Amino acid sequence: MVHQNKQANRIGLIDVGSNTIRLVIFEIDAVNSFREILNIKNPARLAQYLDGTMMSDQGVDLLIDILKNYADIAKLYQIKQLIPIATAAIRQSDNAIRILQRVKEETGIDLELLSEKKEAYYGNYAVRHTLPIQDGISIDIGGGSTELTLFKDKQVRASHSFPFGTVSLKQHFFQNKDHNDAKAIKKASKWVADQFQEFPWLKDCQVPLIGIGGSARNIAEVYQHQEDYPLAGIHGYSMDQAGLDQVFRTFAETSFKDLSDLDGLSSDRRDIIIPATLVFLELFKAMDATAFVVSSYGIREGLIIEYINQLPYHPYSLHFIQQQTVYRMAKQYRMMDLPASQRMNIMSRLLDVLADLDILHPSILDVEFAHFGAALYYLGKVIEDKAESQHTFYLISNTNLKGFTHKDRVKLALIASYKNKSLFHQYTKSTSDWFTQDELDMILCLGSLAKFAEALNDSHVNTVENIDLEKGKEGYNLTVRYKGNIIAERYRAEKQRNHLERVIGDKVDIHFIDAQDDQ
Repeated sequence: MVHQNKQANRIGLIDVGSNTIRLVIFEIDAVNSFREILNIKNPARLAQYLDGTMMSDQGVDLLIDILKNYADIAKLYQIKQLIPIATAAIRQSDNAIRILQRVKEETGIDLELLSEKKEAYYGNYAVRHTLPIQDGISIDIGGGSTELTLFKDKQVRASHSFPFGTVSLKQHFFQNKDHNDAKAIKKASKWVADQFQEFPWLKDCQVPLIGIGGSARNIAEVYQHQEDYPLAGIHGYSMDQAGLDQVFRTFAETSFKDLSDLDGLSSDRRDIIIPATLVFLELFKAMDATAFVVSSYGIREGLIIEYINQLPYHPYSLHFIQQQTVYRMAKQYRMMDLPASQRMNIMSRLLDVLADLDILHPSILDVEFAHFGAALYYLGKVIEDKAESQHTFYLISNTNLKGFTHKDRVKLALIASYKNKSLFHQYTKSTSDWFTQDELDMILCLGSLAKFAEALNDSHVNTVENIDLEKGKEGYNLTVRYKGNIIAERYRAEKQRNHLERVIGDKVDIHFIDAQDDQ
């Protein structure tokens, strides 16, 4: 028996697509963070059971067998609500109503048939709420349809559903041919390019192209393996056209048998990965896209986020994604509110006094990351006290953080994990070419300040009330006003003083003054 977590809300989602049928169970916690606790799929390929415009009994029987199994599993997980949806394969069937009736009668599941518009909406809804992209075009290519949505300033401006997908393209252009038949590829690419030319809003719009779905994820994973990519996760991962071309050549030059050995490519996508990739490539060229960005979140996550946003607390924002992600991550790793708030307050004061003396001038974005880093400082303690820096860096840099690019993840991880210069340089070895020297110098400074901020709140009881910095005859004087017992903070600050001196570039004397003596 799978027992219900009494503090969490479990939602089941069944997604009947043209290519796969999937059951995903999400667990939603007290601050409305959601995570997958189960994800199972069957590559049913329902699109191939369309005889003309009617789905065969064989296809419907297969669908019902799978759904019966999913219904049993959902019961074991004691879900609060089941959201079952169906897309193109059933939508394109003239007997769709009868299919839905049979499913209801034989499984008890009331499938909702999503329109093309709704399907595009939910995928794009997830993209807009989880990526730091203001303007873009999302593409979700399924087995029988391809959904495109243009958004600007996080608002949907146009959308279209094309009645072709990976399975239907394979059937039309590659039937009884090798998966990489050159003539078929050329013909399919030309035909797809022609479809995109009919929509003026796609032409030369020069925004990121955001790929949703398994094919996009597989392309990114293959490319990451080819490039020995240093991070885990693909949400927010970005590729240029040269990268897409490289992966496409890999698929085209690899035998069908050897595709099974290609790291990052699911075996059940071998026969459809070329149709999928050529669609992305042709759209990239038609748009003159600035990048191909991969989203781990699509229609299913869009439905879950919409579900959460109808609850009375902790909705997902379109415009404060990073702040919400940091807050939810802090809660996930049981970071205490008071110490985190105090670190952020001390960080703010340190940045202010350093700016006043013309010592350090971080950008607005750098200031924001400084606060994020202070909030999440040493969150890796939840795993191991003696290796908190290493665990912190790994967790943050290798987590699919909503609203953060992969470069942003590393930047945040470097600040929140900062312990010393030696570890800092060790952490940056694999990503040093991602940053300019000025950027690395600033991140080092912000990490040093985060460590010193933690030193000034060593007891986690909020004793420090204010901080002042002034130029002295020899170096600088830091005045720390406090209330209560300052023994722990005094010891730690003196021990970690070198981190502040590194930022200032000069000697610092620290003076602790009881705020009550000033009254």
